[in-house]
Amino acid sequence: MVLLIHHPVSPHARKVRLQMSEKKMLFILREEEPWKLSDDVYKLNPAGELPIFLNDGVVICGNYAISEYLEEVSKEVQLIFGDVKQKAEIRRLCEWFDNKFYQEVYRNLVVEKVHKRFAKGSAPDSKILKAGLNNLNFHMEYTDFLLERRKWLAGDDISLADLSAAANFSILDYLGDVPWDEFKNTKIWYSKMKSRPSFKDILKDNIRGILPAKHYMNLDF
Repeated sequence: MVLLIHHPVSPHARKVRLQMSEKKMLFILREEEPWKLSDDVYKLNPAGELPIFLNDGVVICGNYAISEYLEEVSKEVQLIFGDVKQKAEIRRLCEWFDNKFYQEVYRNLVVEKVHKRFAKGSAPDSKILKAGLNNLNFHMEYTDFLLERRKWLAGDDISLADLSAAANFSILDYLGDVPWDEFKNTKIWYSKMKSRPSFKDILKDNIRGILPAKHYMNLDF
């Protein structure tokens, strides 16, 4: 049995969920609140971070380690592929969204709107939100630039880079923060991502106490 300990507001966990779904792997989800983790999480991962992957006594912690593990054990559908240069580009873009996007956009928007609300019971800082939205525009300009030249973010086929990006965008889309109409290429790409079977369960996610944007589940938005 595959168990993934996650939270729906975590883009790293969403990325792993999408990866397993693309590979048609069956798994069970166990939800943890990142602002109030149980002792079990620290026993499995001393870093106290999600996601955590468990399968028949195997424990893998962290989205990078889990993603690489999944690519090694489930080879029928490869999401890190191609020659050395192609694989490097896929990993570069994964790092872009998992780290740079996470630091510059996610932390300024999602942490302010969601984490602070449930962890501290406090309102978001408008200056931090503004900085996050400005940074989001920069990142969307970059994805538009890539998608003007490529079918998918890293090349001609869908890769782990697309899953990493979509995992981040989907949470912001839930909150209604993404200016889709200003970035045509990115909007078309995300529509393709939302239409994939692997995205079905992501669109059913619910962040407790926060309703999704009205268009969130619509494939034609």
